[in-house]
Amino acid sequence: MEKINLKGLTQEELTELSLSLREKPFRGKQLFEWLYKKRIDSIDSMTTLSKAFRDKLKTKAEICNLKFVTSYQSSIDGTTKYLFELKDGKQIESVLIPPRTAFYDNKSLKLDEQKRLTVCVSTQVGCPLDCIFCATGTMGYKRNLITGEIIDQVIQIEKISQKKITNIVFMGMGEPFLNYDNVIDAIRIFIDGMNIAARRITISTAGWIDGILKLANENLKVKLAISLHTLKDELRNMLIPLNRKYNLSKLLSAISHYYERTKLRVTYEYIVFKGLNDQDDDVKLLTKLARKVPCKINLIPFHSISFVKPGIDLKPATMEEIELFAQKLRANHLTVFIRSSAGEDITAACGQLAIKSGK
Repeated sequence: MEKINLKGLTQEELTELSLSLREKPFRGKQLFEWLYKKRIDSIDSMTTLSKAFRDKLKTKAEICNLKFVTSYQSSIDGTTKYLFELKDGKQIESVLIPPRTAFYDNKSLKLDEQKRLTVCVSTQVGCPLDCIFCATGTMGYKRNLITGEIIDQVIQIEKISQKKITNIVFMGMGEPFLNYDNVIDAIRIFIDGMNIAARRITISTAGWIDGILKLANENLKVKLAISLHTLKDELRNMLIPLNRKYNLSKLLSAISHYYERTKLRVTYEYIVFKGLNDQDDDVKLLTKLARKVPCKINLIPFHSISFVKPGIDLKPATMEEIELFAQKLRANHLTVFIRSSAGEDITAACGQLAIKSGK
């Protein structure tokens, strides 16, 4: 019989496990604190628990840890990419983003994100959405990560770097809302077990509406980011095939519902493609959108990847062109920031995560 992985269980689930072993309910809280506050790696390390309980626990459960394979650090900005191996041999990447590298422009210096140490976590091995500008889609979809594999990216990076992680962004490999339950459980553990405030956690989605609508009812004060990139359906169909299922009208309706329920400002992630989505009519469309739901817009440089599919010519805008686009949007009283290319030299920037080994 396969043993239960304790890492990833909520306090309620740990309490249920304790009861099944004929232990008192308070054992669930003890296990929760050992796993997430003290971050131990083995059941034997839970020294405040009796040896009898630990032995009984080991018959049913274990603590699985991600296997650290290697890391790459940017010589430009200090961003570090980590390669981890899962229990089944598959691999994922996570990124540690140091303070003051998240954004390019001086407008962003006072942002909380600029002062914090952020981990970009993955939620799937590969991704099924196949966005044309994203390397992860070229891997295909392997499987969802379990809750323990999601949170352990943060735990292991803290141990390796010996630094306290303050912010988490679900912007790594995979579409978070296609692994909804495990992502939400991971968030609750981050908040309740690892003392990471909800306002310092961001979920980024390509526009999976079912997840947006469910998140609106979770009573979680996490941030929501939408991978938008254009407000023209024909272009978005090419960039993000998911748009054929959930077009912009449906997506924007879901976002409006989310704001009505939560009163939380939405972030729009917007990769700037030269001559494609950075024109004056794009400024007008974004301005109209921003007047419907309070938001901020993150402009992102396009990080060219060698395997962009044929049929659409994607060219990166220069930083000067991105700044000009930002100025036009700000002139219409929009809140706009320019994301940096942190980690681009180690293929750790937005859209560049992919396992080249095929695992």
